[in-house]
Amino acid sequence: MVIKVFLASASGSTAIKKKQQDVVGFLEALKVDYTQLDIACNEDNRMWMRENVPEEKKPPNGIPLPPQIFNEEDYCGDYETFFDAKEDNLVYSFLGLPPPPGSKEVPVVERNGNAHGEEEQVADGEEERGEGNEEEVADGETAEDEVAQGDGEEDTDGITEETAQAEDAEGEEEEEEQEEEDLQSEEEEELRQLEEEEEAEAQEEEEEAE
Repeated sequence: MVIKVFLASASGSTAIKKKQQDVVGFLEALKVDYTQLDIACNEDNRMWMRENVPEEKKPPNGIPLPPQIFNEEDYCGDYETFFDAKEDNLVYSFLGLPPPPGSKEVPVVERNGNAHGEEEQVADGEEERGEGNEEEVADGETAEDEVAQGDGEEDTDGITEETAQAEDAEGEEEEEEQEEEDLQSEEEEELRQLEEEEEAEAQEEEEEAE
């Protein structure tokens, strides 16, 4: 299985270049076999990439931007999903490859199997704890009633702080969304200019040939 990374060598976008370098650099650090396919100099690569990125993964304008990552014919994801997998230490699962010996990453099948076993252990443990908890409930209820009287006085201050924190979080989310929209617009414009330049070059070659 060969990992295919679709790149744009002639991209004028600093953001796209950085993302491409991050993906390639990390794959080289992991010593993963991969092939770089340039969509700027090869129209076949560009069309193949666009046709094989799933519709639900494409941006609103329908034109996916590089880098895009495939395992042979299977789509793995774009830079954002690659970055998330790297942060979660799940790059091999993202690429559809088995982790090498000594890797901290747990194979998907083994991870699912462990989860099933853990669920059974949790269920058994909950049954055992349930028997003991029933005896403690009666004593705990009296203590909780006493604590509730004091908590009621603190609720007002806690609500005010939570409201302020929520407003700050909303403001940060709006700023991040605006930055993402600006970056997307910049990348789309640069890609459009790149396509226009390629079309102009092709037209000049046709005129010279005539």
